[in-house]
Amino acid sequence: MKTLYRGKYRVESTRLKNWDYSSSGYYFITICTKNRKRLFGKIIDKKMVLSKIGEIVLQEWNQSFKIRTELFCECFIIMPDHIHGVLLIKKSAGTNENPGGYNYVRLVPGGLTPQSISSFVAGFKSHATKLINEYRNTPGLPVWLPRFHEHIIRTQGDLNRICKYIHDNPAKTHGRASLR
Repeated sequence: MKTLYRGKYRVESTRLKNWDYSSSGYYFITICTKNRKRLFGKIIDKKMVLSKIGEIVLQEWNQSFKIRTELFCECFIIMPDHIHGVLLIKKSAGTNENPGGYNYVRLVPGGLTPQSISSFVAGFKSHATKLINEYRNTPGLPVWLPRFHEHIIRTQGDLNRICKYIHDNPAKTHGRASLR
C-alpha cells in the first residue's frame, strides 16, 4: 500500500511489525538488480556462469561473512539479475535476546539496527556497488533495487525447502522459478 510521506508517495514496509531483525535465526533474502538488469552472468546448460560483475558480487558476498562474526551463510545463489540467500544470525552467549524466540525491535535512533539483516544488506549492496562501478567506470550508477525481500524461516522444513529452491534455481526455466 502506498502512503503519502512528506509530499511523496512511498510503499509501506513489508517487514513483520515489531520483529527484531537482528535476533538469532534464519532469514531468506532476495536482492534484485535495478530494472532487473542481467548483470551477474548467464544460465548455460542449467548452471549459472558468472560475469566479471557476478564475480565481484561473489567476492563481496563472501567477504561480508568474514567481517561479520554473528552472520553465517547457510546457502545462496547468484542469478543473472538477483541473489537468493539464507542467512543465519547467531548471537554470542550473553546477548540480550528473548529466549522465547520472539524478539522485538530495539529502536536505534537515526539508523539501522546494528547486526541486523537490513544493516547487512545495506553494507553489502553499498560496497558491491562501489566495486562494480569502479570496474565499469560508472560512478554513482545504481546497481540494486532500493529494497529487498526477506522471509523469517521458522521451521526446519522451511529451511530445507528454501535451500533446495536456491540450489535448484538455475535449472528452472529462465532462472525464474517460483517458491510457491
